[in-house]
Amino acid sequence: MKCLFQFLRLIILGLLIISCSSSPLKNSRKQKEKPVVIANDSLEYEIIILDIGFTLYLNTVAKPENYYSLNYLENKNNIYVTNWNLRALNPSKFNSSIYENSIDYSPHIRYGLEVNYKLFNYFQFAQQKYKIRLDGGSGLSPNFK
Repeated sequence: MKCLFQFLRLIILGLLIISCSSSPLKNSRKQKEKPVVIANDSLEYEIIILDIGFTLYLNTVAKPENYYSLNYLENKNNIYVTNWNLRALNPSKFNSSIYENSIDYSPHIRYGLEVNYKLFNYFQFAQQKYKIRLDGGSGLSPNFK
């Protein structure tokens, strides 16, 4: 009888331990990040960004859309696009998996705040993710520590 009680205690203790442990989560559905579309319908202009992490960056790290003036964003984008395109046209010197396409951006066209905001933030995101500088300087950006 004493042996039976010890056996039951061990079974109860074992069940208690098993019931308290966590079970692994099964997430068979992996959510894919949707591409960010930068578009101005009136100009028939569109950029599709497929870079993983950009949506999260845009929603969490980027400053609000009206934080920068349109003039500031246009000036920055002119610099960034120029440097991006120089690198895209020179795949032997720069990583072609980063600079896959050149960007058709004209300083003479008014793309609007939304297009300039998203394009500017993509450049900010790319500089952080790939540890590059697109402002014409060399080495790491001062933000990188």
